[in-house]
Amino acid sequence: MKYQILAKDGRAKRAEFCTVHGTVQTPVFMNVGTVAAIKGAVSTDDLREIGTQIELSNTYHLHVRTGDRLIKEVGGLHRFMNWDRPILTDSGGFQVFSLAGLRKIKEEGVYFNSHIDGHKIFMGPEESMQIQSNLGSTIAMAFDECAPHPCTRDYMEHSVARTTRWLARCKTEMERLNSLPDTVNREQLLFGINQGGTFEDIRTAHAREISRMDCDGYAIGGLAVGESHEEMYRILDVTVPELPEDKPTYLMGVGTPANILESVERGVDFFDCVYPTRNGRHGHVYTNHGKLNLFNERFARDMRPIEEGCGCPACRSYSRAYIRHLLKAKEMLGMRLCVLHNLYFYNTMMTEIREAIENHRYAEYKEKKLAGVSGNYKDKQD
Repeated sequence: MKYQILAKDGRAKRAEFCTVHGTVQTPVFMNVGTVAAIKGAVSTDDLREIGTQIELSNTYHLHVRTGDRLIKEVGGLHRFMNWDRPILTDSGGFQVFSLAGLRKIKEEGVYFNSHIDGHKIFMGPEESMQIQSNLGSTIAMAFDECAPHPCTRDYMEHSVARTTRWLARCKTEMERLNSLPDTVNREQLLFGINQGGTFEDIRTAHAREISRMDCDGYAIGGLAVGESHEEMYRILDVTVPELPEDKPTYLMGVGTPANILESVERGVDFFDCVYPTRNGRHGHVYTNHGKLNLFNERFARDMRPIEEGCGCPACRSYSRAYIRHLLKAKEMLGMRLCVLHNLYFYNTMMTEIREAIENHRYAEYKEKKLAGVSGNYKDKQD
């Protein structure tokens, strides 16, 4: 693993992150394929075509459905889904706490019931590392507790202390797994996770503590869970400077184009979010002039592409009117084209961000981009 900062513009970083599965240019948006597939009938060939650098899959979901042991048997997640570029797997912690109706948190881990069939499951730091090792992802996330929002200061302090102890156990177990001869990816990397809710002092103290544990990268978790955008940016302002600048910083589960633009300015490298795929499946598409809802009647005879000049597969070949027809007819192709457009929009925006940082004009780029993407679609022909 090698992380090298190529340029800076204020706190914004332009870097490259070399891994066993290829080099990632940052800042980067990870396209979310929860169960080893992008929702909306998007293939890995499609991902390569639209410029996807890194894909994210979910430890918990792959464990309970299909199973990580089966995936290991067939050669790991990369071979299973025909993807030769980096993959990050989250630890399953967020899903354990968000999907499990009944759960018991113990020092050893969490006891809960599967959201699919109700069978009893135990997951702790060692189990999460074992599942992710079976998957053979490029980057594994540490198992942590994503505390509820809001929660008391007392609860948060105890939760963060346990997350730190769990990180130490994750490191030990990953070192053991990476030493085994039958491990799918013996170069698997580990990212630690900073928690602390909206308590600034807990966040910064935890960031300093886990920084001393020398992980391969660091994530900021427990945001975009109900707090305001202003609160999120305030926490990033105080937390990111406490994390090692010479390692990747990942803001988990974020976000909108505006969230990404603001967070890059604060020194964040990695992002992921279901927004572009989820919105696309509902006919909502991103443009540089705001979002469009293609279900609207105004697009019924509009033979223009979603966005003039866009190079995505949808805009190269199809009109707003046709895609709207597909959506109204509940044809999967309509959802697929919208998802492809949205992911292409995000991937292209990240390329633009990297170029702006290299050219030391990020503030100018951010202001112009925000003015375009914020709010409802504005059509110069209206």
